[in-house]
Amino acid sequence: MPQPSVTDRPVHRLVPAPAGRIHLVEQGSGPLVLLVHGFPESWYSWRRQLPALAAAGFRAVAIDVRGYGRSSRPAEAAAYRMLDLVADNAAVVEALGEREAVIVGHDWGSNIASASALLRPDVFRAVGLLSVPYTPPGGPRPSEVFAGLGGPDGEQEFYVSYFQEPGRAEAEIEPDVRGWLAGFYAALSADTMPAPGAPDPHFVGRGGTLRDRFPTGRRPAWLTEADLDVYAGEFERTGLTGALNRYRNMDRDWADLAGHRGAPVEQPSLFLGGTLDASTTWLSDAIDAYPVTLPGLTACHLLDRCGHWLQQERPEETNRLLTDWLAALPA
Repeated sequence: MPQPSVTDRPVHRLVPAPAGRIHLVEQGSGPLVLLVHGFPESWYSWRRQLPALAAAGFRAVAIDVRGYGRSSRPAEAAAYRMLDLVADNAAVVEALGEREAVIVGHDWGSNIASASALLRPDVFRAVGLLSVPYTPPGGPRPSEVFAGLGGPDGEQEFYVSYFQEPGRAEAEIEPDVRGWLAGFYAALSADTMPAPGAPDPHFVGRGGTLRDRFPTGRRPAWLTEADLDVYAGEFERTGLTGALNRYRNMDRDWADLAGHRGAPVEQPSLFLGGTLDASTTWLSDAIDAYPVTLPGLTACHLLDRCGHWLQQERPEETNRLLTDWLAALPA
């Protein structure tokens, strides 16, 4: 009996990359679309997009970013700088026998996708950004910016600063990975996020933990117990350090990309965001600047009453917008 083709079902592969290896899941045939997840996720974040893109005539490939899942997890924190992640993405395209790809990212994956398009326009012919708007390199040193967000009294600390201290977030998360992930996903989902005026889950109170402000006893509608099992199982196996090391390289990225200060991404681009996502509301000025920073922008949509986990909260709408955009790209 003939084996099912890649078009019929997702196929897991390991390919060589500067990280050592990158694990990916692919489905479909046609122009390559590389899907890059954010924190704290995995290739599985794109489970609803892989079959939709395949059905639309694309070769959809979702990776585990360096430090996650079955991809390599280098020991040194500096191995997770943006330049290395861009190199991994280009290596994946080459390992798949392709010369170019469209790259689409969510959350940290959005930053990784835009940096990939900026630094390797020879490989990445178009870029789709979900949830986190593009902001060109430059500006003040990131660690100094984040340190100032907690207020002058020091009663709060921004989550990025909290994540940047080696071992600190791991000590909170790893004793109960499943419970922590459930709370984190709920905190940023439209149907379970804290009500307006409640303590902001993006901040840590003095002497507390991030989890103190997560919703309890509520699971987002998009997150089944089986989905949570997948995410928790991966992080229980790998730990969180590889994932958190992305936050610990933001100052290195700032220095590495200094030569690209203010640079626009010129390729055809897409932005999708949720109206209830702090990433969209806090960075609304970045969206307003798109005529300058994303001059190739061909589609920009804010999904009403959608939170941060856009492609999981609203998969059908995301799939339609994504496939329409892809179909309209120049061949």
